[in-house]
Amino acid sequence: MPRYVVERAFPDGLRIPAGDEGAEVCRAVVDRNADEGVTWVHSYVSDDRKRTFCVYDAPTPEAIRKTAASNELPVDRITEVRVLDPYFYMDKRRTE
Repeated sequence: MPRYVVERAFPDGLRIPAGDEGAEVCRAVVDRNADEGVTWVHSYVSDDRKRTFCVYDAPTPEAIRKTAASNELPVDRITEVRVLDPYFYMDKRRTE
């Protein structure tokens, strides 16, 4: 399954309540994503909480856009990515 980074802007800052309420918000997002075969892997949040960089596994960018709309989340950019593991190259150098 392709992996994507989704960039989002939150002009007023991202606010997810602490505790059970926040857990329920996240669970609802995960459940709606599953309807389209989209898996939220994890997210990075800027210090000012105005930008997020979310990692998703999804069949297509359109599936991400559709789930974002149903979750009332913005989408600024979707980029398909692959893992670059520097240790892979270091191990190769040792065996040559």
